[in-house]
Amino acid sequence: MNTKMKAAQISKPGGDFELIERDIPEPGAGQIRVKVDACGICHSDVLVKDGLWPGLQYPRVPGHEIAGRVDALGDRVTNWKEGERVGVGWHGGHDFVCDQCRRGDFRMCINRKVTGIDFDGGYAEYMVAPAEALALIPDELPPEEAGPFMCAGVTVFNALRNSGARAGDVVAVQGIGGLGHLGVQYARKMGFETVALGRGKDKEPLARKLGAHHYIDSDVADTVAELQKLGGARLILATAPSAKAISAVVGGLGVNGNLLVPAAPADPLTISAMPLIMGRRSVSGWYSGTARDSQDTLEFSALSGVHPMIEKYPLTRAAEAYEQMHSGKARFRAVLTMGD
Repeated sequence: MNTKMKAAQISKPGGDFELIERDIPEPGAGQIRVKVDACGICHSDVLVKDGLWPGLQYPRVPGHEIAGRVDALGDRVTNWKEGERVGVGWHGGHDFVCDQCRRGDFRMCINRKVTGIDFDGGYAEYMVAPAEALALIPDELPPEEAGPFMCAGVTVFNALRNSGARAGDVVAVQGIGGLGHLGVQYARKMGFETVALGRGKDKEPLARKLGAHHYIDSDVADTVAELQKLGGARLILATAPSAKAISAVVGGLGVNGNLLVPAAPADPLTISAMPLIMGRRSVSGWYSGTARDSQDTLEFSALSGVHPMIEKYPLTRAAEAYEQMHSGKARFRAVLTMGD
């Protein structure tokens, strides 16, 4: 058996991607080795590339949108079998003993791990993860589609299903990019009156194809006024990380409406308190989810026919793929595939 694998690592903050060969890792107790088939590239991989995560240890292999197969089991792992198709996402495990875990809120575990940050991720042919970080991939989903669901997909799916919005409510998705193009699909499949918010008439055909009932072009229309013509949005899902654009849409919320932010802009939001007070409106954030949430995302996507729009790159072109995603040129998710 070959004992070596290829990986794309970062050796220092701000360093370039290095395609290296290293030993295939062995899983420890409670861990599983995954043979990676595909790994999506996420904007938050910049935390590794530029050294923005406190205490990050280098060298590090990024990647938390992983789809692959169980290759080897560590001691005490009994709930997985070799050969099963699995995904590994941002939530890379938890400690099971803190107060948050005792309450079942594994997302808020104070000792939770992050895939591709606390341990090496999926820009490699093999990776090792805690058993509790794995989600089962339905047979219908190819790995290059399953990978992006492990972060981009679960983030918007989980936000929408926990938002309090009900079928028939007006739900607007701000931005039609890597997160937004999935958000529009999920919103339509969940039965919401779906509104896509974008800039430019050229985006309307895609928004309609993804399932939007309405498209509002902020270049030619007053987004707030148009949303209020629809009765006000019960929910606005802000997926384009522009503080100015997000702040501008608060007035489009209906009474008791919520502006939900799963994509963090670099600058602070600037929001007047009066619209919040007068309409009992709110602004909140959303964390992606646990492995169980990721599995729910995969199953819903397979059942309802939600598909990410992807560009595929071999592992040897990891630097190019990362740059395409980071610069916004990828349409809409860049995915590394192994063995090409």
